[in-house]
Amino acid sequence: MLTKKTILGVLKTKKSLLATYGVNNIGLFGSFVGNNQKSDSDIDILVDFKSSEETFDNLMSIYDVLEKSFKNYKVDIVTKNGLSEHIGSYILKETEYA
Repeated sequence: MLTKKTILGVLKTKKSLLATYGVNNIGLFGSFVGNNQKSDSDIDILVDFKSSEETFDNLMSIYDVLEKSFKNYKVDIVTKNGLSEHIGSYILKETEYA
């Protein structure tokens, strides 16, 4: 089964590629951070874009890279600017960055 350490390791190896799509920082949150994942858990990723590079095309490119990297898992991506004011602070507190 996939682990937090493995996911963060993959994110670190992809960091330079992801930077070409405007990624300033990328991290993991959700069940994998708390070690509460199940075999059908999705991978929750938080993306912080560089100023003015948060575009739909860049987001889809990042999604494509991550889907290929984690073939047997569903990947959910949230942007830092897209966080809900109600739960955003909780996500930011628990996110572990690559």
